[in-house]
Amino acid sequence: MPRHRRTNSRALIPTDHRVLAKAFKALSTLALFVLVIVTTGILVPRPIWVSAASKPVDWRSRILVLSNPIHTDIAIPVDGDVLAQFGFLSTGGLDLDNPNLRYLIFGWGGRAFYTQTPTWADLKTVPVLKSLTLDRAVMHVELAGDIPFDRPEVSIIDIDAAGFDRLLTFIRGSFTVGENGPIPLLGSAYGHHDAFFEGEGYFNVLAGCNTWTAAALRHAGLTSGWWTVLPWMLRVSLWLHNDPAVFAAPRQPVAQPG
Repeated sequence: MPRHRRTNSRALIPTDHRVLAKAFKALSTLALFVLVIVTTGILVPRPIWVSAASKPVDWRSRILVLSNPIHTDIAIPVDGDVLAQFGFLSTGGLDLDNPNLRYLIFGWGGRAFYTQTPTWADLKTVPVLKSLTLDRAVMHVELAGDIPFDRPEVSIIDIDAAGFDRLLTFIRGSFTVGENGPIPLLGSAYGHHDAFFEGEGYFNVLAGCNTWTAAALRHAGLTSGWWTVLPWMLRVSLWLHNDPAVFAAPRQPVAQPG
């Protein structure tokens, strides 16, 4: 009697379909992995334990977090004490005596990408590759006048006196200090009202500008998500893990001590 061959069902599926199926499975697994990481980064608080005593009780200042699709900065309202602590910024060519000065805006990032990409039109391959691997850090400082509170890219946060002092200490500690103080990168500014300085640490896409902002806000007494690599992740985690009163700010700035 003739033998019957067992049919290989895989052989009935065209090769290109099998390749597409494998690719779809790999992409689905990757998407699920990214979703888990992002969700965990937002939902898991940092720090995990927050004592009741750390909640703001005596408002000192209203700071602003400014964001675009990939980057966040912290805007600090100026007064005599702030200008005294950051007087070294004048070595970068910044006019701290400008009568219209209302905020100092601080950001941390990778040297190549940050200094060479003032706009998206200036995007270059090498700075992007460095930001995806490892790059020396820089601090970017910008002088600003009044900032409208009702703009979608502006988040208003009230912090107490102790948190404000810790925030300033953290920001100052992000500048690399040489023999003569923080080191300006002369000639790298975008315009007349900003400057770059050497920054502490190294930048990569997994530990970038938004994780620096999150760390700064934690020093100010807030709780963020454990890993907030994008601005929207940081915003969601801040709203999730902090008292809503911190963000329930009126439209006008609070008075700053002279």
